[in-house]
Amino acid sequence: MTNKHSLYLNRRKVIRGILATTAFGVTSKLWTGCTPTAQQNTPNSPSPAANNSPSGNTKPIVIGFIYVGPKDDFGYNQAHAEGKAGVAKIAGVKTVEEANVPETTAVQETMRNMINQDGANVLFPTSFGYFDPHIIKVAQEYPEVQFLHCGGLYEEGKHPKNIGSYFGYIDEAQYIAGIIAAHTSKTGKLGFVAAKPIPQLLRNVNSFTLGAKTIKPNITTQIIFTGDWSLPVKEAEATNSMIDQGVDVVTCHVDSPKVIMETAEKRGIFCCGFHANQAQLAPKGYLTGAEWDWTSVYSKYVQMISEGKTLMNGGIPHLERGGLKDGFCKLSNYGPAVSEAAKKDAEAAKAKFMDGSMVIYKGELKDNTGKVILAAGKEYKQRDIELEKMNWLVDGVVGSIAS
Repeated sequence: MTNKHSLYLNRRKVIRGILATTAFGVTSKLWTGCTPTAQQNTPNSPSPAANNSPSGNTKPIVIGFIYVGPKDDFGYNQAHAEGKAGVAKIAGVKTVEEANVPETTAVQETMRNMINQDGANVLFPTSFGYFDPHIIKVAQEYPEVQFLHCGGLYEEGKHPKNIGSYFGYIDEAQYIAGIIAAHTSKTGKLGFVAAKPIPQLLRNVNSFTLGAKTIKPNITTQIIFTGDWSLPVKEAEATNSMIDQGVDVVTCHVDSPKVIMETAEKRGIFCCGFHANQAQLAPKGYLTGAEWDWTSVYSKYVQMISEGKTLMNGGIPHLERGGLKDGFCKLSNYGPAVSEAAKKDAEAAKAKFMDGSMVIYKGELKDNTGKVILAAGKEYKQRDIELEKMNWLVDGVVGSIAS
């Protein structure tokens, strides 16, 4: 354990000790004078986001953001931190954040501290593993605080009403990246470095592969699971292993694509990014990437809250989803190696996503064991809940969920 991490844990213990000996109200003070003063309007600020209570008092929105890794990881956590920075500019909003919080009871302590110490009345705990049991437990303790989780699947009647789930159909951008990857590949072998086989990740693998197969039907995507969200050594090993086997375009779904992009560039192959823009890490080989636009998403939540809408009164949906046309995600700029033909096909696919006519999952569709997933004439549209329960890999993916 590093000295920095030891200090971090000690700070938590001190705060918990203070909380244990101080008479903090669990819910009664969440919307009173204990919250920090709102920021002043500036000429460049977006529209005010004051929270108007029924009594007519104007109170600031205090939002806490929690990340499982560092804020400068060129990936998942950086994308959320950039979203936090975006909403921090909105008048009437105060933000607090904490990074490197593991998916353990440590996140429960962080959430409680943000509520009791910082006056947070809205929390965005962003990592997948925060949801069950941690967010569920703390949400039950603080029924007037809104907990908005990235990727979790809220179930009516099962989870507290002050919990919401948001996520984007970033697989749309992955589908387009697959088109570009197929155009660029000479070997017909793509690679995908993956963390854990959760539905959102499998959906990215499958959409990337299906996009590629529209260009080259026999193209394959080799997948290697590392077992966790941030394992740089294993990520480098997986990338090198695939390159040794003929893969010439690689992408990923891990928290920080940094090592994968740098390894691909060093080995002289192409890469497609994920979460944020990694073009500077691979100036020659970066083709494009699937990026989040969390500033857009978080700003929409602030707007709803400023209008008096909450999860509890039904004004804010418990499941919030969107794709390219909804501003949840975007595509990185094309790199120098992307051909005009690839750009043309990519833009054509993007136009279909933007007008709502694109359907990625349509039958007949088989998994990579030969089992029919979707019969001919059937389809899953982006908002179909079945896609959020995905536990299969499409034909063309080399590897298995159990690997």
